[in-house]
Amino acid sequence: MRRTGAREKVNTFGTVREVYKRSVIRLGYPTKNLTIPAGTNRTCRLANLHDVEKVRTLIRENIEGLMTIMRWNAERGIQLFRMGQAMIPFASHPDFPYDWEDEHGDELRQAGRLARELSIRLSMHPGQYIQPGSLKPEVVERSLAELRYVARLFDLIGSSDSVLVLHMGGAYEDRATTARRFAGVMHSETEVLRYLALENDERVWSVPEIVETANYLGIPAVTDAFHHDLNPGGRTLQEAFDLSLPTWKTRGDRPKLHLSSQDPEKQPGAHAYCVDFGDWRALVDALCGRETDVMVEAKGKEHALVPLGIEL
Repeated sequence: MRRTGAREKVNTFGTVREVYKRSVIRLGYPTKNLTIPAGTNRTCRLANLHDVEKVRTLIRENIEGLMTIMRWNAERGIQLFRMGQAMIPFASHPDFPYDWEDEHGDELRQAGRLARELSIRLSMHPGQYIQPGSLKPEVVERSLAELRYVARLFDLIGSSDSVLVLHMGGAYEDRATTARRFAGVMHSETEVLRYLALENDERVWSVPEIVETANYLGIPAVTDAFHHDLNPGGRTLQEAFDLSLPTWKTRGDRPKLHLSSQDPEKQPGAHAYCVDFGDWRALVDALCGRETDVMVEAKGKEHALVPLGIEL
Protein backbone atom coordinates (compact mmCIF):
# COMPACT_ATOMS: atom_id res chain seq x y z
CA MET A 1 0.00 0.00 0.00
CA ARG A 2 2.78 2.45 0.89
CA ARG A 3 4.54 1.77 -2.42
CA THR A 4 1.33 2.42 -4.36
CA GLY A 5 0.75 5.68 -2.52
CA ALA A 6 4.28 6.86 -3.25
CA ARG A 7 3.88 5.99 -6.94
CA GLU A 8 0.60 7.91 -7.12
CA LYS A 9 2.20 10.96 -5.51
CA VAL A 10 5.06 10.94 -8.01
CA ASN A 11 2.61 10.66 -10.90
CA THR A 12 0.58 13.55 -9.53
CA PHE A 13 3.68 15.73 -9.27
CA GLY A 14 4.53 14.74 -12.82
CA THR A 15 1.14 15.99 -13.97
CA VAL A 16 1.70 19.31 -12.23
CA ARG A 17 5.14 19.60 -13.82
CA GLU A 18 3.47 19.40 -17.21
CA VAL A 19 1.02 22.12 -16.19
CA TYR A 20 4.00 24.13 -14.93
CA LYS A 21 5.69 23.87 -18.33
CA ARG A 22 2.55 24.89 -20.18
CA SER A 23 1.94 27.82 -17.84
CA VAL A 24 5.50 29.13 -18.31
CA ILE A 25 6.16 29.63 -14.62
CA ARG A 26 9.73 30.59 -13.79
CA LEU A 27 10.94 29.71 -10.30
CA GLY A 28 13.44 31.11 -7.84
CA TYR A 29 14.50 31.19 -4.20
CA PRO A 30 15.96 33.76 -1.79
CA THR A 31 19.35 34.90 -0.46
CA LYS A 32 21.55 31.78 -0.39
CA ASN A 33 22.24 28.37 -1.87
CA LEU A 34 22.51 25.47 0.57
CA THR A 35 24.10 23.05 -1.92
CA ILE A 36 27.21 24.94 -3.03
CA PRO A 37 27.04 26.62 -0.42
CA ALA A 38 27.05 30.35 -1.19
CA GLY A 39 25.21 33.40 0.07
CA THR A 40 24.57 37.11 -0.45
CA ASN A 41 23.77 38.23 3.08
CA ARG A 42 27.09 38.29 4.94
CA THR A 43 27.03 41.14 7.41
CA CYS A 44 28.68 42.50 10.54
CA ARG A 45 27.70 44.22 13.74
CA LEU A 46 27.14 47.96 13.63
CA ALA A 47 29.92 48.32 16.19
CA ASN A 48 32.35 46.82 13.66
CA LEU A 49 31.40 49.15 10.81
CA HIS A 50 34.56 51.16 11.40
CA ASP A 51 36.65 48.17 10.25
CA VAL A 52 36.80 49.24 6.60
CA GLU A 53 38.74 46.23 5.33
CA LYS A 54 36.31 43.83 6.98
CA VAL A 55 33.35 45.62 5.42
CA ARG A 56 35.01 45.62 1.97
CA THR A 57 35.72 41.91 2.27
CA LEU A 58 32.13 41.11 3.28
CA ILE A 59 30.71 43.03 0.35
CA ARG A 60 33.06 41.39 -2.14
CA GLU A 61 32.17 37.98 -0.73
CA ASN A 62 28.46 38.83 -1.16
CA ILE A 63 28.95 39.91 -4.77
CA GLU A 64 31.06 36.86 -5.55
CA GLY A 65 28.43 34.68 -3.86
CA LEU A 66 25.77 36.25 -6.06
CA MET A 67 27.72 35.51 -9.23
CA THR A 68 28.45 31.95 -8.13
CA ILE A 69 24.78 31.32 -7.35
CA MET A 70 23.63 32.80 -10.65
CA ARG A 71 25.94 30.53 -12.65
CA TRP A 72 24.77 27.50 -10.65
CA ASN A 73 21.12 28.48 -11.07
CA ALA A 74 21.43 29.07 -14.80
CA GLU A 75 22.75 25.55 -15.34
CA ARG A 76 19.55 24.23 -13.74
CA GLY A 77 17.01 26.56 -15.34
CA ILE A 78 16.41 28.64 -12.19
CA GLN A 79 15.78 32.16 -13.48
CA LEU A 80 14.91 34.12 -10.33
CA PHE A 81 17.05 34.98 -7.35
CA ARG A 82 16.50 37.30 -4.40
CA MET A 83 19.62 38.97 -3.05
CA GLY A 84 20.08 39.39 0.68
CA GLN A 85 19.27 42.82 2.08
CA ALA A 86 22.81 42.97 3.49
CA MET A 87 24.49 42.78 0.07
CA ILE A 88 26.04 46.07 1.21
CA PRO A 89 25.84 45.80 5.04
CA PHE A 90 24.52 49.00 6.67
CA ALA A 91 24.72 50.83 3.34
CA SER A 92 21.99 53.26 4.40
CA HIS A 93 23.53 53.99 7.81
CA PRO A 94 25.05 57.46 8.22
CA ASP A 95 28.20 55.91 9.68
CA PHE A 96 28.99 53.75 6.65
CA PRO A 97 32.75 54.30 6.29
CA TYR A 98 33.22 54.87 2.54
CA ASP A 99 31.54 55.51 -0.82
CA TRP A 100 30.31 51.98 -1.56
CA GLU A 101 28.87 52.95 -4.96
CA ASP A 102 32.25 54.18 -6.18
CA GLU A 103 34.20 51.34 -4.53
CA HIS A 104 32.00 48.45 -5.67
CA GLY A 105 30.24 49.90 -8.70
CA ASP A 106 32.31 48.00 -11.26
CA GLU A 107 31.79 44.71 -9.42
CA LEU A 108 28.03 45.27 -9.24
CA ARG A 109 27.88 46.22 -12.93
CA GLN A 110 29.75 43.00 -13.72
CA ALA A 111 27.20 41.02 -11.69
CA GLY A 112 24.40 42.76 -13.58
CA ARG A 113 25.91 41.89 -16.95
CA LEU A 114 26.15 38.27 -15.87
CA ALA A 115 22.50 38.29 -14.73
CA ARG A 116 21.39 39.57 -18.13
CA GLU A 117 23.60 37.10 -20.01
CA LEU A 118 22.10 34.24 -18.00
CA SER A 119 18.52 35.65 -18.12
CA ILE A 120 18.26 35.74 -14.34
CA ARG A 121 15.90 38.22 -12.70
CA LEU A 122 17.13 39.72 -9.44
CA SER A 123 15.10 41.10 -6.56
CA MET A 124 15.41 42.27 -2.96
CA HIS A 125 12.91 42.29 -0.11
CA PRO A 126 13.58 44.68 2.82
CA GLY A 127 12.34 43.48 6.19
CA GLN A 128 9.36 44.48 8.31
CA TYR A 129 11.29 47.33 9.93
CA ILE A 130 11.03 49.32 6.67
CA GLN A 131 7.79 51.28 7.12
CA PRO A 132 7.38 54.47 5.10
CA GLY A 133 3.84 54.75 6.46
CA SER A 134 4.98 54.96 10.09
CA LEU A 135 3.75 57.71 12.40
CA LYS A 136 7.33 58.29 13.56
CA PRO A 137 9.38 60.63 11.33
CA GLU A 138 12.64 58.92 12.26
CA VAL A 139 11.26 55.54 11.13
CA VAL A 140 10.11 57.08 7.85
CA GLU A 141 13.54 58.60 7.20
CA ARG A 142 15.38 55.36 8.00
CA SER A 143 12.95 53.47 5.76
CA LEU A 144 13.46 55.85 2.84
CA ALA A 145 17.23 55.69 3.25
CA GLU A 146 17.12 51.91 3.00
CA LEU A 147 14.83 51.94 -0.02
CA ARG A 148 17.08 54.47 -1.76
CA TYR A 149 20.06 52.19 -1.10
CA VAL A 150 18.29 49.31 -2.86
CA ALA A 151 17.37 51.55 -5.80
CA ARG A 152 21.00 52.67 -6.16
CA LEU A 153 22.14 49.06 -6.00
CA PHE A 154 19.70 48.12 -8.78
CA ASP A 155 20.84 51.12 -10.82
CA LEU A 156 24.42 49.83 -10.67
CA ILE A 157 23.33 46.29 -11.55
CA GLY A 158 21.50 47.78 -14.50
CA SER A 159 18.71 45.22 -14.99
CA SER A 160 15.40 46.96 -15.62
CA ASP A 161 13.32 43.98 -14.47
CA SER A 162 14.77 43.97 -10.93
CA VAL A 163 12.13 44.20 -8.20
CA LEU A 164 12.16 45.81 -4.75
CA VAL A 165 9.36 44.03 -2.87
CA LEU A 166 7.89 45.80 0.16
CA HIS A 167 5.11 45.26 2.69
CA MET A 168 3.06 48.32 3.63
CA GLY A 169 3.72 47.82 7.35
CA GLY A 170 1.32 48.54 10.19
CA ALA A 171 -2.14 50.08 9.87
CA TYR A 172 -1.66 52.27 12.97
CA GLU A 173 -4.64 54.36 14.02
CA ASP A 174 -6.63 54.12 10.79
CA ARG A 175 -6.18 51.97 7.67
CA ALA A 176 -7.33 54.53 5.11
CA THR A 177 -5.24 57.30 6.68
CA THR A 178 -2.19 55.05 6.84
CA ALA A 179 -2.56 54.04 3.20
CA ARG A 180 -2.77 57.71 2.19
CA ARG A 181 0.23 58.56 4.34
CA PHE A 182 2.25 55.70 2.81
CA ALA A 183 1.35 56.83 -0.69
CA GLY A 184 2.09 60.44 0.16
CA VAL A 185 5.56 59.58 1.42
CA MET A 186 6.38 57.39 -1.56
CA HIS A 187 4.88 59.34 -4.48
CA SER A 188 7.93 61.62 -4.90
CA GLU A 189 10.49 58.78 -4.55
CA THR A 190 10.77 58.34 -8.31
CA GLU A 191 14.06 56.42 -8.22
CA VAL A 192 12.60 53.90 -5.76
CA LEU A 193 9.28 53.62 -7.61
CA ARG A 194 11.15 52.42 -10.72
CA TYR A 195 11.68 49.10 -8.92
CA LEU A 196 9.10 49.05 -6.11
CA ALA A 197 6.30 46.47 -5.88
CA LEU A 198 3.91 46.14 -2.93
CA GLU A 199 3.13 42.78 -1.33
CA ASN A 200 0.19 41.68 0.79
CA ASP A 201 0.85 40.31 4.28
CA GLU A 202 -0.73 37.73 6.56
CA ARG A 203 -2.16 40.09 9.18
CA VAL A 204 -2.80 43.65 8.00
CA TRP A 205 -2.92 44.43 4.27
CA SER A 206 -4.79 42.14 1.90
CA VAL A 207 -4.32 41.92 -1.87
CA PRO A 208 -7.22 44.28 -2.74
CA GLU A 209 -5.77 46.92 -0.40
CA ILE A 210 -2.19 46.77 -1.65
CA VAL A 211 -3.41 46.76 -5.26
CA GLU A 212 -5.34 49.98 -4.58
CA THR A 213 -2.20 51.72 -3.25
CA ALA A 214 -0.03 50.22 -6.00
CA ASN A 215 -2.40 51.54 -8.66
CA TYR A 216 -2.31 55.00 -7.08
CA LEU A 217 1.50 55.01 -7.21
CA GLY A 218 1.60 53.45 -10.69
CA ILE A 219 3.59 50.42 -9.52
CA PRO A 220 2.95 46.64 -9.52
CA ALA A 221 1.58 44.43 -6.75
CA VAL A 222 2.88 41.01 -5.67
CA THR A 223 0.41 38.42 -4.42
CA ASP A 224 1.88 36.15 -1.78
CA ALA A 225 -0.32 33.05 -1.92
CA PHE A 226 0.56 31.93 1.63
CA HIS A 227 -0.22 35.35 3.11
CA HIS A 228 -3.40 35.48 1.07
CA ASP A 229 -4.54 32.19 2.57
CA LEU A 230 -4.22 33.74 6.05
CA ASN A 231 -5.57 37.16 5.08
CA PRO A 232 -7.76 36.75 1.94
CA GLY A 233 -9.58 40.07 2.01
CA GLY A 234 -12.76 38.37 0.85
CA ARG A 235 -11.18 37.10 -2.40
CA THR A 236 -10.27 33.70 -3.75
CA LEU A 237 -6.67 33.15 -4.87
CA GLN A 238 -7.71 33.40 -8.52
CA GLU A 239 -9.49 36.68 -7.81
CA ALA A 240 -6.38 37.95 -6.03
CA PHE A 241 -4.33 37.12 -9.13
CA ASP A 242 -6.97 38.80 -11.29
CA LEU A 243 -6.29 41.98 -9.33
CA SER A 244 -2.50 41.87 -8.99
CA LEU A 245 -1.24 40.39 -12.26
CA PRO A 246 -2.54 43.21 -14.50
CA THR A 247 -0.68 45.82 -12.39
CA TRP A 248 2.57 44.63 -14.00
CA LYS A 249 1.49 45.91 -17.41
CA THR A 250 2.42 49.46 -16.37
CA ARG A 251 6.05 48.39 -16.03
CA GLY A 252 6.05 45.96 -18.93
CA ASP A 253 7.63 43.17 -16.85
CA ARG A 254 6.57 39.62 -16.12
CA PRO A 255 4.28 39.43 -13.08
CA LYS A 256 5.81 38.18 -9.85
CA LEU A 257 4.25 36.03 -7.12
CA HIS A 258 5.38 34.46 -3.84
CA LEU A 259 4.70 30.87 -2.78
CA SER A 260 5.36 29.10 0.51
CA SER A 261 3.68 26.72 2.94
CA GLN A 262 2.92 26.62 6.64
CA ASP A 263 5.42 24.90 8.92
CA PRO A 264 3.12 22.48 10.79
CA GLU A 265 5.22 22.66 13.95
CA LYS A 266 5.26 26.46 14.26
CA GLN A 267 2.83 29.34 14.66
CA PRO A 268 0.71 30.48 11.71
CA GLY A 269 2.80 32.37 9.18
CA ALA A 270 6.03 30.39 9.69
CA HIS A 271 7.48 29.05 6.44
CA ALA A 272 8.05 25.32 5.96
CA TYR A 273 11.19 23.69 4.56
CA CYS A 274 9.42 22.83 1.30
CA VAL A 275 6.18 23.68 -0.47
CA ASP A 276 3.13 21.55 0.22
CA PHE A 277 1.79 19.91 -2.93
CA GLY A 278 -1.70 21.28 -2.31
CA ASP A 279 -0.39 24.84 -2.17
CA TRP A 280 1.49 24.40 -5.45
CA ARG A 281 -1.57 22.84 -7.08
CA ALA A 282 -3.78 25.68 -5.86
CA LEU A 283 -1.40 28.29 -7.29
CA VAL A 284 -1.18 26.60 -10.70
CA ASP A 285 -4.96 26.20 -10.87
CA ALA A 286 -5.59 29.82 -9.88
CA LEU A 287 -3.19 31.10 -12.53
CA CYS A 288 -5.30 29.53 -15.29
CA GLY A 289 -2.30 29.29 -17.61
CA ARG A 290 -1.05 32.86 -17.11
CA GLU A 291 2.70 33.42 -17.28
CA THR A 292 4.43 34.53 -14.10
CA ASP A 293 7.59 34.42 -12.00
CA VAL A 294 7.24 32.63 -8.65
CA MET A 295 9.61 33.23 -5.75
CA VAL A 296 9.49 30.15 -3.51
CA GLU A 297 10.00 31.31 0.07
CA ALA A 298 10.90 28.03 1.74
CA LYS A 299 13.57 27.22 4.31
CA GLY A 300 14.96 24.60 1.95
CA LYS A 301 15.93 27.26 -0.62
CA GLU A 302 16.87 25.54 -3.91
CA HIS A 303 15.85 22.10 -2.54
CA ALA A 304 12.24 23.30 -2.32
CA LEU A 305 12.17 23.66 -6.11
CA VAL A 306 12.80 19.96 -6.79
CA PRO A 307 9.18 18.80 -6.33
CA LEU A 308 8.10 21.69 -8.58
CA GLY A 309 10.06 20.39 -11.56
CA ILE A 310 13.61 21.69 -11.10
CA GLU A 311 16.41 19.11 -11.27
CA LEU A 312 19.41 19.96 -9.12
